[in-house]
Amino acid sequence: MKGIFSVLVENRDGVLSGISALFARRGYNIESLTVGETEKRDVSSMTIVSTGDARTIDQIEKQLNKKVDVIKVRRLDENKSIAMEMLLIKVSYSATNRAALIETCSVMGAKIMHVAPKNMIIELHSDPDTVGEFIELVRSFGILEVQKTGTIAMNKN
Repeated sequence: MKGIFSVLVENRDGVLSGISALFARRGYNIESLTVGETEKRDVSSMTIVSTGDARTIDQIEKQLNKKVDVIKVRRLDENKSIAMEMLLIKVSYSATNRAALIETCSVMGAKIMHVAPKNMIIELHSDPDTVGEFIELVRSFGILEVQKTGTIAMNKN
């Protein structure tokens, strides 16, 4: 089971390390973690994706709510929220497969950011499943490097 948590926290030193320490102490896995300042400079928004059984996901929510620096915890339903990731990927190509790589990018909505004689840097921002699918599609070309953000998510309502 996947748990997606939108957590508003006080924007100050040590908050991120305190949250990650909570996960480490309890043995919870962090699949993805992103943090950014909100419209209020003194508040940051964290999106934390974790996996576990229903009991574990419930415990994560309870433990997050106990943290002093946490303002609000919302558990997001995958079906009622929008989740996005951004990917930069460097892929090798040859004269024989260059057109196929460009076509794959076009079909998947990826943008070619830089072209070198033997590789391309490609950008894609989409839902986490599509990002994963794109990585698998270009794997056969030869992935040289991958940089991927964590998930950001927002409730639709």
